[in-house]
Amino acid sequence: MSIKLLLLLPLACAVVSVAAQEKPKAYKQEITGTKLSFEMQGIPGGEFVMGSKKGKPDEQPVHTVKVDPFWMGTYEVIWDIYEPFLYKDLEASHNVGTVPANVDAVTRPTKPYLDMTFGMGKEGQPALAMTHYNAIQFCKWLYARTGEFYRLPTEAEWEYACRAGSTTEFSFGNDEKKLGEYAWYDANSDGKTHKVGEKKPNAWGLYDMYGNVSEWTYDQYLPEFYASVKDAKASNPVATPEKLYPIVVRGGAYNDTATDSRSAARLPSDPAWKQLDPQIPKSNWWFPEAPFVGLRLVRSLQKPTQEYIDAYYNKAPIKDF
Repeated sequence: MSIKLLLLLPLACAVVSVAAQEKPKAYKQEITGTKLSFEMQGIPGGEFVMGSKKGKPDEQPVHTVKVDPFWMGTYEVIWDIYEPFLYKDLEASHNVGTVPANVDAVTRPTKPYLDMTFGMGKEGQPALAMTHYNAIQFCKWLYARTGEFYRLPTEAEWEYACRAGSTTEFSFGNDEKKLGEYAWYDANSDGKTHKVGEKKPNAWGLYDMYGNVSEWTYDQYLPEFYASVKDAKASNPVATPEKLYPIVVRGGAYNDTATDSRSAARLPSDPAWKQLDPQIPKSNWWFPEAPFVGLRLVRSLQKPTQEYIDAYYNKAPIKDF
């Protein structure tokens, strides 16, 4: 498979004014027609060194990356926000008045055949075990609700936001003994997720970037991708997904070690996450053996064209095997 390095125009513009590099203002997004909302933090544009010299081979070579400004979810997406997308009757109970036709027309996931919270709780807890396709369709539902183009972060955007200006293994330094102050991981999680926002945020106001649940990025996982951009500054790079597996998830989860939760650590999705799925073909929507994967939203500073938005949301799912 060939590597595609895109500049994501107009998703992330190649030419940005100095003023546009300033940190966008944080805001609260109301989900139109409901009493639900979520918070977004502004992430300033800039350059950073991506990867880790001390890390695994797929985190090398370290290379300079330019990222345009954007907004990122203050917290991981929680069940309170995700479930109205999953269940039409639940959405109706949250809605003030009739659910708009454009919202009702968004395709919803098939109902899972087991409890996708895995007994870890719902209120304030991160939504989890959704597929990459499921996560993007949730973003489409939000677009129908809000009119704003929400999407998954690129791998570069995710690491840039996680680092929050740092160059160390973690945003707070190199001492993994301090990780418990910022993350729920295997040493302190008791083998389960926790409500978002209970640990310290990073310098840019983002909570749970490490641990709790790993977070989907948009990118195909390509171990050699960094080598393809190492000789020049990469501007808003993304490995456009062309096949179902593997896709990059970031940040580590409640069951991961400190090493696998570092800013540069990369984890590929795995078909084994759907091994117990009894359906043939397997579900496009759920990973019953990945109760450790969730998502965090991103919104571009500049809204792309309708053509781009439609192409992003309406890409047909790739059949599983």
